[in-house]
Amino acid sequence: MKTRGATRSLTVLSELLFRPCAGGDTEADHGLEMDTHFSESDFADLLVLASSNHVIVRAFGRFRKHMATSGKAWVARWAENAIQSEQARINHALPFLESICAALQEGGCEAVVIKSLDHWPDLGSDLDLYTNGDAASVVEIMKSRLQARLEPRSWGDRLANKWNFVVPGLPELVEVHVGRLGQTGEQIAIAGSLVDRSQEIQIAAHRFQVPSPEDRLLISTLQRMYRHFYIRLCDVADTAQLLESGSVNYARLRSSASSGGLWDGLATYLRIVSDYVKSYRRTGTPLPSPVSAASRFGGDQVTFSKGFLRIPILPHSAGLYASELKRLLLNGELRNSVRLSLLPCLATAAALEFKITGSDKGIW
Repeated sequence: MKTRGATRSLTVLSELLFRPCAGGDTEADHGLEMDTHFSESDFADLLVLASSNHVIVRAFGRFRKHMATSGKAWVARWAENAIQSEQARINHALPFLESICAALQEGGCEAVVIKSLDHWPDLGSDLDLYTNGDAASVVEIMKSRLQARLEPRSWGDRLANKWNFVVPGLPELVEVHVGRLGQTGEQIAIAGSLVDRSQEIQIAAHRFQVPSPEDRLLISTLQRMYRHFYIRLCDVADTAQLLESGSVNYARLRSSASSGGLWDGLATYLRIVSDYVKSYRRTGTPLPSPVSAASRFGGDQVTFSKGFLRIPILPHSAGLYASELKRLLLNGELRNSVRLSLLPCLATAAALEFKITGSDKGIW
């Protein structure tokens, strides 16, 4: 995807997701300012970006209506086909996800779906789970009850204490985090209470345990600010919706984040989300003053590159990493501090591996 086309696609998707609708109608096209000149190549670019950012269902419903009312029926049909294809993928994955959770539960490993269902009505490209069971039991259950194949584990997988499985008939990879969170598995306090604080939700005819709103934000922060260093449109949409729902207990959130050295990173992540939403609305997502005060930087430091909103690693992310490491040391968590201290070495090895082979799979 060329830079110009990617930038246009980003603007279109952001308008579809964040531009206010009249009367709260999410299908309405009121307020949209995008042009309607879409070629087959333009739509292909838009579809690629929407797919990698997990917003096809949410964005294309409004896009379809906008194009239909603008006399672009053929573009509207493309959008409808994209929605139907993605919905079919999701409908196929959900029963598998429910059966995997049930198998783990029956085997004595309580399972919580993390990240994947945050994007609903969209769905992540992998199916991510957290369990407080033991690793040997998880592997045995996945192999014996689901005939799953265990994928080779990278250095990062071993540190993070996670396993990836291929389940027959399921295109999505199943990633199971066991007892730890964080890129190097350094976060055990947050992980330890994840199951106890989880909530049951129902999606169609399926039931799942998912993290509490506070834990959802902590996990998103760990993924975006301390591991990948980029934010997807789905992350902005998911987080903004969660904050605007009024379901977040900020006192509990601050306490949990501070205990793991993540408060500054969390506050920064929330400010970036608010700033990005504000660029398409008159106001951003409301944030309590302690969050704004603790943030290190905002959306003005974020750039768009290679399909995502990029967070500068130096000095911004490096400073957040140092704060997390310092807190773990002050907590007396020496083993977890050692795990986290390996992150720069892993990052360097991954960058070198990618440069040589074009893939960092064996590292991360």
